[in-house]
Amino acid sequence: MKLTRRGFIASAMAAGAVRSVPHIASKAGGRRILTLVYDKSLGMMRAVERIVP
Repeated sequence: MKLTRRGFIASAMAAGAVRSVPHIASKAGGRRILTLVYDKSLGMMRAVERIVP
């Protein structure tokens, strides 16, 4: 897999978001839904997590 600068920045931001999501989810008390989507700019699948009340 060829990792570009844009892909590296996006994956680093996603990793940072994963650390903050549990804190937000515990405060909101909602249900978490994980969806896999294809990101054309990255050229691969990525996970999108939504919190539904």
